[in-house]
Amino acid sequence: MKKLDGRTRRAFGSALGAAALLGLAPLAFAQDFPARSKPIRIVVGFTAGGGTDAQARIVAQKLGEVLGTSVIVDNKPGASTMLAASEVGRALPDGYTLLYAPSSTMAQNPHTFSQVPYDPFKDFTAISMGGRGPLVLSVSTTVPANNVKELVAYVKANPGKVSYASFGAGTSSHIYGEAFVKKTGVDAVHIPYKGGSDAAKDLIGGRVQYMFDSASSAVITSASGKVKILAIAANARISALPDVPTFAEQGVTGLDLPSWLGFYGPAHMPAPVVARLNAALTQVLAMPQVREFYRTGGYEAGATTPEEFASITRSTYERWGAMVQQVGLAKQ
Repeated sequence: MKKLDGRTRRAFGSALGAAALLGLAPLAFAQDFPARSKPIRIVVGFTAGGGTDAQARIVAQKLGEVLGTSVIVDNKPGASTMLAASEVGRALPDGYTLLYAPSSTMAQNPHTFSQVPYDPFKDFTAISMGGRGPLVLSVSTTVPANNVKELVAYVKANPGKVSYASFGAGTSSHIYGEAFVKKTGVDAVHIPYKGGSDAAKDLIGGRVQYMFDSASSAVITSASGKVKILAIAANARISALPDVPTFAEQGVTGLDLPSWLGFYGPAHMPAPVVARLNAALTQVLAMPQVREFYRTGGYEAGATTPEEFASITRSTYERWGAMVQQVGLAKQ
């Protein structure tokens, strides 16, 4: 699909507005959506084969069946998902280019990066939540700790000698790691990596002692028997790890920021197109096969209305902003 510059996108938005005033928007822009001859593209800011990509692909398959058209996944990794987001933000708002993104794309990146090539509220249309999946605290089996209290005691007994990994400076795992340090008073060394998989490898190898990892990744790495999951960074336990307590259950509060993935389109999408996509996604995300796929990856599948998702995006953005300020993390 041809990318549009800002002037062309604004002109298209103005055309939509004028058509809406004349009562023509549903007819002119949405009556035949989706066209069988034109595929819907779901852009994902991660490489193929990862958890987010896998979720997008099962949704794309089922979404295509529901809508009666081709739905493809387009991987655009890089810059903490900002490359993918900026591409969708610049796309024609006709419903054929969508973004499947984690909460960090809209709610966290604007607080942690000095140059974000999009506005999370002005450049996108919220369509639906896809799934909720918190970060979890994973610990190497080389660490003699089986709960948060024991980990804190171990780190305090070894000040400056314990390292924690993150997906990279300014990422959610880094922010959670710094928040954990401040809330528990431990002295640990941050080791940033260029992604979650590299960090997880060193955690398994015992080269770092703990990390805040995505639930989907942690479920896999814990199966190696070389990683223990000690806590859920959410306000409730998750079905994929029913025996793992939350931080609050273990006496540490404030580490329960929402973490989710969801579907967006460019700004100024016609309301009938948004409604059609939302209805189809609601149907897909309620399918037992899709729900089980999400669950085994540490997520809870579930759609929302566009209005609910826009509100969730805003409230998550505000909570992440408060957390970043509390931690005192400088923008990257």
